[in-house]
Amino acid sequence: MAKRKRNQTISIRLTAEEKKEFITKAKQAQMTLTDYLIACSRNTNITVTDLSEVLVELKRIGNNINQIARKINSKRFFFGKFDSVVEGQRKIYNAILSLTEDD
Repeated sequence: MAKRKRNQTISIRLTAEEKKEFITKAKQAQMTLTDYLIACSRNTNITVTDLSEVLVELKRIGNNINQIARKINSKRFFFGKFDSVVEGQRKIYNAILSLTEDD
């Protein structure tokens, strides 16, 4: 890395294992820990997925399913495959949730 004046600091908290891993990888790359961490952060693309609108719509669909369930339970109408609707909703929810989880 080019010589530059480093007069700013960032403090992070790590476990002993995480710190050891960073130090080991920096040594393997023949870099200082600072240079290694800067290089890693600059070479990493972060993808932000905004699912807020999808989650709002999913909640609305869930609300509709609950209203249908109440009517079915009160015998106002019959819908024989309601379990498949709930299972489909659960699959959609789990798929969206998996998009937000860290790998």
